Amino acid sequence: MARRGDALRAHILDSAKALFLENGFERTSMDAVAARAETSKRSLYAHFPTKDALFLAVIDRVDDLFQGRMRTPSDYADEPVEAVTLFSARFLQMLAWAPILQTFRLAVTVADQFPEAARRIHAVFFESTASTLSAYITGILDLSAPDAKAHATAILGASISPAFEEMLLGVRPTTTEIPDAETLGSDVGLAAIRQVVEARLASVATR
Repeated sequence: MARRGDALRAHILDSAKALFLENGFERTSMDAVAARAETSKRSLYAHFPTKDALFLAVIDRVDDLFQGRMRTPSDYADEPVEAVTLFSARFLQMLAWAPILQTFRLAVTVADQFPEAARRIHAVFFESTASTLSAYITGILDLSAPDAKAHATAILGASISPAFEEMLLGVRPTTTEIPDAETLGSDVGLAAIRQVVEARLASVATR
């Protein structure tokens, strides 16, 4: 049965995402996307009038998928330090997934010609994750939103560095398998992240 409506749109986005990651933004044509999605160019352009619009929609699709896999700190544990530790560890675990690293590299290549796309890719992974953690911290501590966001950003930054930079530059291995939150303990050094979280939350609580 031929795909229509939302099903066709989602299929086009998944096909386009694969092509952008394989070939880059510049070398991916709308013709190639239509062929990969097994749909007509007319149908493709009916959903996405330009390649720029398609690329931005792919980023939105990545956002939905990423946030769904990240969830919120309270989904990981009831105790605050453990919840923040596991959420931060999950962030590092997800960043080690090859398609996400490829998306970051893609953002670098389009930054000059398509800065809006690069900013939105950054927002998908860093801004959204920091906002989710910030909301949780605000709920457990008596902090203003800007202060909570600063602590969330600091915790996430310390949790992923220098591993993220090393993976981005190809000097640290990544995984082609979708990371499973159930294997956080073996995939990520939880003790180091827990130490960062304990110190940061304790410094706030004692003020």
